[in-house]
Amino acid sequence: MSDREIMDAKKGITSRKEYGFRDPVVRHVVDKFVSRSDVGFEKYGSTLDDERRLKMKGLTKYLNDIQEELMDAVLYIQAAREELRDLSEEALIDKFRYDEKEI
Repeated sequence: MSDREIMDAKKGITSRKEYGFRDPVVRHVVDKFVSRSDVGFEKYGSTLDDERRLKMKGLTKYLNDIQEELMDAVLYIQAAREELRDLSEEALIDKFRYDEKEI
């Protein structure tokens, strides 16, 4: 029995809806959402729905969390751009060195 099945049994969930995906990219993203939900539940012992219904977190905290996540995303984008630039520069240097050897 998987961790998800054990959690479902504890919560009284007897079945899950199965989806057929035309697009494997969408399936991959959904799989990641489910996995992320499992990690969050393991870490915090509650779901986002629990937090909302039980008033464990208010609107201000949700907005703060969103802002922090988006700020992190911008940093990751910048780091990825710099990594791509470095890889492009390295490829050009390697090509230049290769071309020099051929002459």
